[in-house]
Amino acid sequence: MTAQVYVGTYGKYNDGSIAGAWVSLDEHDTEAAFYAAAKALHKNEHDPELMFQDFEGFPQDFYGESYLDERLWEWLELDDDDRETVSGWLEVSGGTELIPEILESYRGCWESWTHFVYDYIESTGLLDGVSESVAFYFDYESFGRDLALDYRTADAESFGLLVYKS
Repeated sequence: MTAQVYVGTYGKYNDGSIAGAWVSLDEHDTEAAFYAAAKALHKNEHDPELMFQDFEGFPQDFYGESYLDERLWEWLELDDDDRETVSGWLEVSGGTELIPEILESYRGCWESWTHFVYDYIESTGLLDGVSESVAFYFDYESFGRDLALDYRTADAESFGLLVYKS
């Protein structure tokens, strides 16, 4: 889906009109280019006060009726996988974290929380050196509940579960 914003003005809105147009962020990939295009769209007004009446193709956390979050421009530079990673985090946290912080907290995509827990135990070597007869009694489910206190998860758009370290 193309990232775009429907741009009107408060002046037109107050006069009973929602006249405006969709402005593609892909075509205007910098903040300066976007605002220049948005103001040019309403050049018939002296100093138009822009009103963003709708949006699509990017996380809601970056949208406001009278502003676009500065992180949006950084998000637009990401590849599709990193966009999904950031969008997933924002969906579950609603946070104000910077994009590099979000990407750093990302641990990967798993089929389920259970798959993550088993992989975590194996990759950290948690049960290395423990005899099979003792490891047989290890409570994976309980360990997974405790581990969940340090992580957040979001459903992936395509498949599985995105996992983030809190």
